[in-house]
Amino acid sequence: MTSTMDVDEKTRRYVIGVDVGTGSARAGLFDLNGRMLSVAKRDITLYREAGSIVEQSSTEIWHAVCAIIREAVQEAGVLPEQVVGLGFDATCSLVVLGAGGKPLAVGPSEEAERDIIVWMDHRALAQAERINAIGHDVLRYVGGRISPEMETPKILWLKENRPTTFKATWQFFDLADFLTWKSTGDLARSTCTVTCKWTYLAHEARWDDNYFRKIGLEELADEGFARIGTDIVEPGTRLGQGLTKEAAEAMGLNPGTAVAAGMIDAHAGGIGTVGIGGKPAENLAYVFGTSSCTMTSTADPIFVPGVWGPYYSAMVPGMWLNEGGQSAAGAAIDQLLSFHPAAAEATLRAKAAGKSLPAFMAEHAEEKVTNVSKAIDLAAGLHVVPEFLGNRAPFADPHARAVIAGLGMERDFDSLIALYIAGLCGIGYGLRQIIETQAKSGASVERVVISGGAGASPLVRQLLADACGKQLVATAADEPVLLGSAILASVAAGAFPDMRHAMEKLCAVATVYHPAGADVAQAHERRYGAFLHLQDTARKLRSV
Repeated sequence: MTSTMDVDEKTRRYVIGVDVGTGSARAGLFDLNGRMLSVAKRDITLYREAGSIVEQSSTEIWHAVCAIIREAVQEAGVLPEQVVGLGFDATCSLVVLGAGGKPLAVGPSEEAERDIIVWMDHRALAQAERINAIGHDVLRYVGGRISPEMETPKILWLKENRPTTFKATWQFFDLADFLTWKSTGDLARSTCTVTCKWTYLAHEARWDDNYFRKIGLEELADEGFARIGTDIVEPGTRLGQGLTKEAAEAMGLNPGTAVAAGMIDAHAGGIGTVGIGGKPAENLAYVFGTSSCTMTSTADPIFVPGVWGPYYSAMVPGMWLNEGGQSAAGAAIDQLLSFHPAAAEATLRAKAAGKSLPAFMAEHAEEKVTNVSKAIDLAAGLHVVPEFLGNRAPFADPHARAVIAGLGMERDFDSLIALYIAGLCGIGYGLRQIIETQAKSGASVERVVISGGAGASPLVRQLLADACGKQLVATAADEPVLLGSAILASVAAGAFPDMRHAMEKLCAVATVYHPAGADVAQAHERRYGAFLHLQDTARKLRSV
């Protein structure tokens, strides 16, 4: 005989959020209170070549996604019919497919399986500079300058360097839109992806025909933009008839399961955080991963030089978004530590402890001080501007490079910790610079809400709060990016009437980190001044 508890259990509903980052794909299964029951992960291959080329395989990513969804459902012990919605987020990488969805080679390897130009690929730097030189009005909505991380420079690069591939392309997808198409057969694009990375004008619901003709992509305009998207919908919109039979079989789910229009990964982290308190306009979402992303929501459009946007309905429906960040954040810390003579031994020790090197460093730095805010003292005399991959904001300068000042000949573990702390402070000062730049244009925030694996340590969070001078909030969700995609899934499944209701219901505060005062605040003020001076000096030295 079936018990009442068994019946209740079988009627519970769940949603799955899938996050495809730079190095891995993850799936989390959530209940409708925002609690994650299981998570599964697969690493994905990153192919690097000379000339700033970074590529991936959409086939590999699709297989990884299907495998982790199946694993997450099995691990949670729920029935496929209990999963009512599926949401995707992914890096803003360009997927290039030929007729019938066949992968096309996008680089000199000539390997068709390598059909993705990854977001961090800077092969289109010259194309981006030519586009910026035109000064088209569309650029007002990307902070005045387009980035080589965005998609139109990359497509222009393909036209100029791989014309056969360009002509043979059936669809150019942002990675999140590729995943929803593979799941449903629906070619709809998300306002998040095409507005933030493709120059779609969501507030006017149109592509700018003149922009594409001016920059040399007139073919896309002549075709009525059929290859980059003619049906643009808000994130969380239910697509097609849900999961196709083929996709459902691969994922171990039921055909017809609701699939939501997706988001860029950082923006999903924003959805999973800024709903705290029901006042998204007061919160700056800070996603601290391989790169970092800052997202500020406003009721009206605010133009901030060097900060991407304003984008309409790109994250919170009906609100405008300003997007900044650092092109290298977690990756900048990894790069910084790799230079030090003690890094190799420390990496082995970290591996033996089952930790990443940054997590290992944070743990040991915390042991050396009685108050985590005092960790700043460990980096006395050492300063880092961690712009190894350029300045995403507020200068939109892909040519910017890192500066390390005050480095001596020390080779011990303590000096490695000092370098780590200095690097974290540099990340925090870059965040402060973005916050202050936005505030001058009228986009002020009360607090920073953090997500992303690089910001998981309490020491990192406190140092960032101290360095940027703002209250920093950590959410109750261990995986806010996955929660963001699950929120999309819940809206597509009809569990909530709209995104704002879902965000307010599913986002909760876990810990609040207040910026330190007195001597610590003064130390950071002095170090921030040094950061700005070194940054300015580095720009001037580029002409020497």
